[in-house]
Amino acid sequence: MLTSNPIELQTIDARTLKQLLDRQAVTLIDVREPGEYAGEHIPGATLVSLSNFDPNQIPQQDGKMIVLYCQSGTRSKTAAQKLLDAGFPTVTQLASGLNAWKDAKYPTVVDRKAPISLMRQVQIVAGSLVFLGTVLGAFVSPGFLVLSGFVGAGLMFAGITDTCLLGMLLAKLPYNQK
Repeated sequence: MLTSNPIELQTIDARTLKQLLDRQAVTLIDVREPGEYAGEHIPGATLVSLSNFDPNQIPQQDGKMIVLYCQSGTRSKTAAQKLLDAGFPTVTQLASGLNAWKDAKYPTVVDRKAPISLMRQVQIVAGSLVFLGTVLGAFVSPGFLVLSGFVGAGLMFAGITDTCLLGMLLAKLPYNQK
């Protein structure tokens, strides 16, 4: 099932994508970060991460539909807009991203030696900073509670804007660039 809206961004469901992949009628682009791609991706996908996204890097083959995906659909929508702004006539994204693909029980390529997911890294770092700020605030100086408040404000900002500055910083670390 394909749906579209006025900005020429089409959305495709997992079942339809699977059928198109089986017919080799699609160029599949994963816009997540290298560490996420290394950990798990849809077979046949090419990595063009959003943090370094360049429309000129998108392989175009005559007669093949370009389909973008990420984990949930947010980053692929951003990448799709960049392609539309660069003059691509239509762009398609996988609705709900890799999550929908896995929910449909379709196969993925998994590397157990890849770095842990970026979301888990953000949770570990943010949780550690909140804990550290609270402990230091209780036992050393109340001024350290500012650290916990700062992290909490950052998480609130991330939830409201759907952008995570900590995640973007962690994505730049060497082990997430594999």
